[in-house]
Formats: sequence, structure tokens, C-alpha cells
Amino acid sequence: MAVGFKDYYDVLGVPRGASADEIRSAYRRLARENHPDVNKDSDAHDRFREVSEAYEVLRDDEKRAKYDQFGEHWKVGQDVSGAAGFEGFGRGGGGGRGGGGGGVHVDMGDADFSDFFEQLFGGRARSGGRGRAGGSPFNGFATRGADHEAVVDLTLEEAFRGGKRRIALADGRDYEVTIPPGVRDGQRIRLAGQGEPGAGEGAPAGDLLLRVRIKRHPRLRLRGRDLETDLLVAPWEAALGASVPVTGLEGRITVTVAPGSSCGRRLRLRGEGMRDADGTRGDLYAVVKIMVPKTLTKNERKAFERLREVSDFNPRSDG
Repeated sequence: MAVGFKDYYDVLGVPRGASADEIRSAYRRLARENHPDVNKDSDAHDRFREVSEAYEVLRDDEKRAKYDQFGEHWKVGQDVSGAAGFEGFGRGGGGGRGGGGGGVHVDMGDADFSDFFEQLFGGRARSGGRGRAGGSPFNGFATRGADHEAVVDLTLEEAFRGGKRRIALADGRDYEVTIPPGVRDGQRIRLAGQGEPGAGEGAPAGDLLLRVRIKRHPRLRLRGRDLETDLLVAPWEAALGASVPVTGLEGRITVTVAPGSSCGRRLRLRGEGMRDADGTRGDLYAVVKIMVPKTLTKNERKAFERLREVSDFNPRSDG
């Protein structure tokens, strides 16, 4: 296929120093946008071939290096097949140095493009590969629809228990979704075939991905599979010890506060944390937080004053 000069980097919309991954990503995006089975514009087919041509050159390290060096010779009517370092690339009908010959030719390789685009678009080529009679490598491809994503907000208790949940989307669709017990924050729940419809006959639709977002809990803090909560105790409970109730995911639990407990002490309740997918559970940590009355009764004030007089305790001493 004889072609005139064109900047293949501009065709793909990438800088000259683009990496192979950047080139591949740009090509896949443009190929999808301009594929004749998807884009019905009159120039989509030509644009698709142009994008494919650019990719075939820039994806190959050797071809790309020669294109970078001799790009100005890709203009119509110039034959650079005899130029130093350019032998064997784009060789025209006349062949080697000094021979007659047409313009520059781009080697598109011998690969069957039906296989190439089947891999790209995830569909099935029915028209046959390049060079088969009556067939075109660009017709008959089925393109899978794009996935859609939405957010589903759950309370900590809903994420712990799981169960059925009615989900309403902004576009008016609603679904009854099964929430697995112990679902994690950020986990995706896949609804197969509920995304964007596919393009082309028999093309599958994409999926709807529901990303779980667990709401902030008023008392419990999620730390992986463990939970953490503040255990509020009075000064005399911390000093003398006490049995104090704490509320977990499944109701109240009694915690034993040891005598002499200070703020920040962590009391571990095994197996009272968040549920995992296999049914195992993390732990619940109750963190001691000593609370002092904002206002004191007459008797409370006398009691604290008496304690101050008789106690030798100094919380700021090194000992």
C-alpha cells in the first residue's frame, strides 16, 4: 500500500518519546472509536485504516527507529529504499539501490488481522482474514459493551450481615442485589450483562460494577477485619476496676476493666470484629477513655479534694 508522508505520532496523538504502552493504549482507544462496526461516519473506515497503519509501524522497534530517522522521506513520490540503513524496509517494485521503483511501501506483515482484531475487540470475525475473496478484515466484528460502575453505600451492620438490597441508579434502573456477608470497603459486586450494550451482531453487553462504600459508624471504627471503639469509664472505675458494657455489631458485651487502667489501654474481645468471606471474624478492641464529670456535686468535690490530700500519686513523675 503506497502512502504519502504523514506523522504517525500525530495520527495516534502521542509524543515522539511515547512508550510502547502509551502507543498501544492510544491505538486501542482510537481503533475502538473508529471501527466501522461502531462508528458510522463516512470517514471512519479511512481513519481506522490510518490508525492501524500508524500502529503497525510504531509498535515495531525496528520500523519505529527507521521512521524516526527517515520520516521526512515518507512523502509521496520519494523512494528511500536505497538509503543507508533503510534496506529491506518499504522496498518498492523496482527493488534495490538505483533501481526503478514506486514510492515508499509500508510493510503491514503477514498476520491475519481477523485474529488481531478478535483479540482487540473481544468479538468474533466472520468475514475472513485479509486477502480472502469478498471479505474485509474490518467487517463482522462484535465489540463487547463497556462496563458501567456505580457506588452502593452500606452501613457497617449491612456490610457485616449481607443480604438483599434494592439499588436505584441515576438513569432510572433499579436492581435487587445480593450483598455477600463481610463485604469489604472498595470491593466490587459484578452484575453480568447490565452494562453498556455491545456493538455488532451477537456482541455481549458489558457488566455493571457496584463499588461498595461503607459509611462511617458513630461508635465503631473499621481497621481491616478488626473493629475499634472507645470504652468510656469513670475515674474510680479505672482506678478500682469494673465491669463495663460495650456495644458491638451484635449487641452489648460486658468488658472487665482491670484496676489501675489508664487512658489508651486496649482491651481485646476475640472474634467480635468484622466477618470475613470465609466466615471467620476479626477482633473488637475497646480503648479505655477516662471521663471526668463536667460539673461536680458538693459531695463529689469533697471526695476529690480528700483524695488529693491523701494520695501520693503523681502522673508526671518518671516512676
